[in-house]
Amino acid sequence: MQELALLAVAAVLIIVAVSYLAPKLGVAAPVLLVLVGMGCSQLPGAPRVFVEPELILVVVLPPILYAAAVNVPVVDFRRNAKTIGALSVLLVAVSAFGTGLLIWWLLPDIGFAAALALGAVISPPDAVAATSIGKRLGLPPRLVTILEGEGLVNDATALVLMRTAIAAIATTVSFGSALGDFAFAVAVGIAIGAVVGVVSVWVRSKIQSQPVLTTAISFVVPFLAFIPTEELHASGVIAVVTAGLITGHQSASRFAAHDRISERTNWRTIQLLLENGVFLLMGFELTSVVSDVADEGLSRTLVLGLLVTAALVVLRVVFVVPLIGLLRHQQKRADQLSGRMESWVGSFTARGPRPGEEERFDRAARALQRRQADINFYASEGLGWRGGAVLAWSGMRGVVTLAAAQSLPTYVPHRAELILVAFTVAILTLVVQGGSLPLVIKWLGVRGNDEEHERREYARLAGELMTATQALLESPSLQRENGKPFDDEILEKARKRSLVISEVIDKMVNERDPDSHLNQQRELQRLMMETQQSALLDARAGGTYGSHTLERAQIFIDGASTRFTA
Repeated sequence: MQELALLAVAAVLIIVAVSYLAPKLGVAAPVLLVLVGMGCSQLPGAPRVFVEPELILVVVLPPILYAAAVNVPVVDFRRNAKTIGALSVLLVAVSAFGTGLLIWWLLPDIGFAAALALGAVISPPDAVAATSIGKRLGLPPRLVTILEGEGLVNDATALVLMRTAIAAIATTVSFGSALGDFAFAVAVGIAIGAVVGVVSVWVRSKIQSQPVLTTAISFVVPFLAFIPTEELHASGVIAVVTAGLITGHQSASRFAAHDRISERTNWRTIQLLLENGVFLLMGFELTSVVSDVADEGLSRTLVLGLLVTAALVVLRVVFVVPLIGLLRHQQKRADQLSGRMESWVGSFTARGPRPGEEERFDRAARALQRRQADINFYASEGLGWRGGAVLAWSGMRGVVTLAAAQSLPTYVPHRAELILVAFTVAILTLVVQGGSLPLVIKWLGVRGNDEEHERREYARLAGELMTATQALLESPSLQRENGKPFDDEILEKARKRSLVISEVIDKMVNERDPDSHLNQQRELQRLMMETQQSALLDARAGGTYGSHTLERAQIFIDGASTRFTA
């Protein structure tokens, strides 16, 4: 037990060190962790580590998916749902059958069902390495969203396909029944995930100002969605993703600010440790996986892994080419519709509501504005051939491939060789594609929104927020919780403070001079906060103040520091 605890501590320290150094070295952390894991497994006295695949699929996978899902904007996910669906369902199925046929042709004695099971294992890409590189190098937000969405949903397709293929080893499974099983898995997963997401958000919204309790509930949400769904033989992955998307979408309106801050910090920490821990484990387990394969079959297995990896790359490229063509057609059509949609919205808004239909008019106006925003998004956020090349090259395998390969039944012929093939594919794609992806992005010159565009967009949004604040302060119906009006002096101070904040935001957006008064004020404020923190530490060391008083002062300083350094 002490040895396991020591290994866990060492793993956390390695993950933190690699995550800190990887950006400085220009390498994605998952790629570096696989290499470090391979090196650690060769150290003298290194233990042979084996983690039950069920532990990864049931304990590790749900929180990883949930942590990613709560940070994906639902609006962006909806706008890219067709592209995400094509990559996470159709491409996974094409990859599974394509590589399954190749494996069956090269190893005919294992049977097509077992070959298809392995094809399903190696078919879903893991978006962790791709998105970590993409965000650091400034890929277009739409491309990052597509990669994240694909990584969230494709695991469900792969696991259902693998389950069906394993069942077909022992008995005959028809195409209709397989399709029915998939539809059942998706429908039940969405239903249970939606219920868990809505109920958990409602419960947590009732526990106000207690972030420790709400965070504790959030830790069990992915398992509340995953375990019952899997017991019903549906897709726990879909359930977890649905619950995460709902939670992330509703958090802005249902949770307090400190609850949202606490949740983001905690889940990012969990995501960092679990995801990177799996990549470290993948490299560490390679030695034991290789030792399970007989010497005479090792070369053949590695060659098979190379061929299957090449097939996966080719299949992804061939699939992405027409997909990008469709997206470019969507952009051209959106360009044609944007002008007409703007005139429709303008004329509808100018007409105004009929008497007694104000609420219905507001709903229709919001729907039209949402449709206009979608069209403008498709017109301005197109995905060209260079972005398509990045998408095609972002096919790294990871968590599910590692766990699902080791969950293949013991009665599957050549099981040890098939597991090594899966590991070979995962490590090759991570090291080769993941290692070269930054060079591909730089060589193609793919860039996200320019800084000026984001500056203008932020200024426009800040203006809307300040306008709403001014409207509230000028509203004759504004009153206190007890029904009494606010004092005129208080309202006047609030109006002046709101105008000052609006001016400060405008300067922050447009100010580029490092020696400007605004930047000097922010620098001076930071130094003041640091001085207050030092004084608080001295007071803590002196022992003249109670711990509760010191804690309240620390919370105040932390909040002020966050505001002035944001």
